[in-house]
Amino acid sequence: MLAALNSIAAAGASIPAGPAATLSTTAGQNAATAPFADLLTDAVGEVSQLETQAEAAAHGLMTGSGVDVHQAMIATEKASMAFELALAVRNKAVAAYQQVIGMQF
Repeated sequence: MLAALNSIAAAGASIPAGPAATLSTTAGQNAATAPFADLLTDAVGEVSQLETQAEAAAHGLMTGSGVDVHQAMIATEKASMAFELALAVRNKAVAAYQQVIGMQF
């Protein structure tokens, strides 16, 4: 999730802000060539994977199959934070879309 969002951020950073603006990282160059839909699909897949891991950790904790409390809490918080980040990105994308739709030409 974070790798995909970092790629999205790097793609946004590759938009020149002025005549002297340049892209200095190769990760940003790779992100600029990747379709935005693929980046979002990968990010959603990573969020889903983190949620699956958190569910497995919580289930292991409840059944007593050797999962420590801190491992379950860390997995749950990772999944929660990834979901909140994905939700924030979605909300920003929807707001940007609505702003573009509201423009008068």
